[in-house]
Amino acid sequence: MSNIGVPGLILILIMALIIFGPKKLPEIGRAFGQTLREFKKSTSELTKDDYDEDKKIQQKNPE
Repeated sequence: MSNIGVPGLILILIMALIIFGPKKLPEIGRAFGQTLREFKKSTSELTKDDYDEDKKIQQKNPE
């Protein structure tokens, strides 16, 4: 993302504002935020499940 730079981000925001309009932009932002939160929650749960499985296996087979 560092390749885009500040002028690129400003251009993208202006284009989004023109395409979607000022009323739709907050709705799109909220939907994107909720999607990102759900994705993070799912990945953290998967990671936790894998960690718990590894602990159970290590407790059964101590080396």
